[in-house]
Amino acid sequence: MSLIVTSDFELQRVQPPALPFATEQYNKQYQDQLNNILRLYFNRIQNILNQLESNGIQPPLTNYTVATLPFASVAGKGARSFVTDALAPVFGATVVTGGAVAVPVYSDGTNWKVG
Repeated sequence: MSLIVTSDFELQRVQPPALPFATEQYNKQYQDQLNNILRLYFNRIQNILNQLESNGIQPPLTNYTVATLPFASVAGKGARSFVTDALAPVFGATVVTGGAVAVPVYSDGTNWKVG
């Protein structure tokens, strides 16, 4: 089963690190410090990727057909996604399959709504 990223499945945000200014000449201490900062940054990014992979979490706005959307109750209120086969979508209405219209959708906790 796949999940949509919502506030219930919040990923830790990773900010780019503040890198130290380079020295005029090669300096081992500077190079070691720079390598450690970058190693920590890339380890944090890798941890997020591992979390996504191990939990089956899919980033928001994954393309689905209406029939393959996860249950709105499982995705949680406020979850967002995208469908490619909506039939005559009307903003705020429950999305219906059978068409060829691509639209964003959101979960109200019970149904997937167009919007």
